[in-house]
Amino acid sequence: MTDETPDDSSSEGSETSGIAGSDPGWTDDLLARARERSEAGMDESGARAVPVDESAAPPGHAPPAIDEPQLDESEGAGPPKAAERPNFLTRADLEGGSGSVSAVPDETFVIPTLPAEVDQGGPESVDLGIPDRRVGGRRAILEWGSVVVGALVLAIVVRTFLFGAYYIPSPSMEPTLSIGDRIVVNKVSYRLHDVNRGDLVVFTPSGTAAAQGIDDLIKRVIGLPGETVTVADGRVLIDGGMLIEPYLADPFSTGDLQTVPWCLDGGVAKCTVPADHVFVMGDNRANSRDSRSFGPVPIDSIAGRAFARFWPLGSLDRL
Repeated sequence: MTDETPDDSSSEGSETSGIAGSDPGWTDDLLARARERSEAGMDESGARAVPVDESAAPPGHAPPAIDEPQLDESEGAGPPKAAERPNFLTRADLEGGSGSVSAVPDETFVIPTLPAEVDQGGPESVDLGIPDRRVGGRRAILEWGSVVVGALVLAIVVRTFLFGAYYIPSPSMEPTLSIGDRIVVNKVSYRLHDVNRGDLVVFTPSGTAAAQGIDDLIKRVIGLPGETVTVADGRVLIDGGMLIEPYLADPFSTGDLQTVPWCLDGGVAKCTVPADHVFVMGDNRANSRDSRSFGPVPIDSIAGRAFARFWPLGSLDRL
């Protein structure tokens, strides 16, 4: 006979399966203990305590419990009741349903409307602050009239006291200025500084020039008060020194002063400029009526200094 050793694993497995399958009392006892444990986990308010490992809690402290939503006794163990939600805008509210949603008025934009008791088409109307067309027309006329009057007053003040425009009618200042040129004259220059040699000045003539009906002339300043002007070989000398004149077309074009009555002094042709006067000549020396014909010019009669030519447009230049 051969001895056989029983298999522990097979016998243990058959024993376990035999207990679970053959003993129904064991199953009922397991269910009863689970029910008791479940009922013991419910607190007085009906909230279920979640089991927590007691070994993880600190000594002397009870394990924390998490409350679940309270169940209604009439509903038994059914699903928890959903929390009450605030009112939301639904499609029924938009379509005129019974939903109640409080509307908050927007006061940032208000459209003016007429009162209900006023007839829209009747003779009575509500003034919304819109100006009448006639009132707007009168206002525009007043505004434009004020602008035009102010511009005229400003132009008169500027022309009288500050600047003036003059027209050149003769060739006496060629090649610097030609017939038809228009210039701007500064009328405040000689209130700020004295007359300088070489300036183009506009003045009111006296003597024979005034008798001929000439209102204004423009010439170049050659001699200043107290200086002596002479001519030698067609060149101008100031107190014996030669005057450099780059503005002349021909620097030797100045004629002798022998024919100038007020310049003769003991048979010598020299012109001494009196105080408060200047000696002027045109740049076109052969065709210019200037101090050689009507004498020195008083400084008080000078209207201003020409400083710019603005017409024709192509010859815009500073003088």
